[in-house]
Amino acid sequence: MGVPISQMWTVASYVLGKRLRGVKRYPLVLMLEPLFRCNLACAGCGKIQYPADVLRRNLTPEQCFKAVDECGAPLVSIPGGEPLLHPQIGEIVEGLVARKKYVYLCTNAILLEKHIDQFKPSKYLSFSIHLDGPKEEHDFAVCREGVYDVAISAIKLAVAKGFRVTTNTTVYNNADPNSMREMFDTLMGYGVEGMMISPGYQYEKAPSQELFLQRNQTTSLFRRILGNAKSKWRFNLSPLFVEFLQGKWDLECTPWGMPAYNLFGWQKPCYLLNEGYCETFQELLETTDWSQYGRASGNPKCADCMVHCGYEATAVAATFGSMKAFSRVVKLTLFGSGRDILPPEEPPASGPSEEAGGNGADDVRTIQLPVLSS
Repeated sequence: MGVPISQMWTVASYVLGKRLRGVKRYPLVLMLEPLFRCNLACAGCGKIQYPADVLRRNLTPEQCFKAVDECGAPLVSIPGGEPLLHPQIGEIVEGLVARKKYVYLCTNAILLEKHIDQFKPSKYLSFSIHLDGPKEEHDFAVCREGVYDVAISAIKLAVAKGFRVTTNTTVYNNADPNSMREMFDTLMGYGVEGMMISPGYQYEKAPSQELFLQRNQTTSLFRRILGNAKSKWRFNLSPLFVEFLQGKWDLECTPWGMPAYNLFGWQKPCYLLNEGYCETFQELLETTDWSQYGRASGNPKCADCMVHCGYEATAVAATFGSMKAFSRVVKLTLFGSGRDILPPEEPPASGPSEEAGGNGADDVRTIQLPVLSS
């Protein structure tokens, strides 16, 4: 199943409408965390390091609906924790679909086969399956053997039942480019709609700090992963973000583009950093000093971050911000851009450039508008 044209149109009209009204800061995707509890303890995750009393709590469906209505973003990503541990997750998803929000339910898939009958196939719902590489790499990343096989089985079942299925992959510095490329082939063969890949963020509470990438390591690794990409690969990432990951297009973080709402309220300033909470989304927008975040700010917590939840919304906005960016997106989406690349050993370029690149990555065919997940 392809990405619904209605979703592409919804995102495009939403972004253009904001631009025409002169709105500078607006959300594109709501990161809705109904719980922090999880049935895995991944080495690179900083989201489950809360006290037991917090891990036992859930957002109610009513709290979720209020946040979604207040925010107004057309896309809703439901990460966690593990959302399928929420006793009312079926009700939450049903309510969001009824609101015609495009929902990405992010799951490690351990419980998906058990709970899949809670959900109905819809163009508004996609299961976003967490896969951090092929079998050995993924099981190592989640610190449990056999999880990869469970996830693949769940993907096959969900596709067979008519659900939209995407994947999300966090890339660490131990990723093998050839193995990642083999995984892309495998997932496309199973009927996955699109793949999201992103470097991991250096969570302070994550057990294994040595796994995280510095910025120059990220661009080098992603050029090798995406170089000479096959036309059958489909990524649910905007083309400019794909170029950004390879150091071929300069983007600045827009943390308000993917705000996070969880048990404590609206997280300041973003899904990755926890510097307090606001009671309302408007308060988050108006009281956060946004100049203190992003690479240009000099904030050391932002220096190496190239995570999709900070930059994907920027890439979408940039697509409609200039003819140069829009033309680049059209070219990448329809044709690729040929071999305007740097040798792999050269450092990535900074800023918009059709001369910068790496190892044939311009041949990546991506969906023009985002299909975002956690």
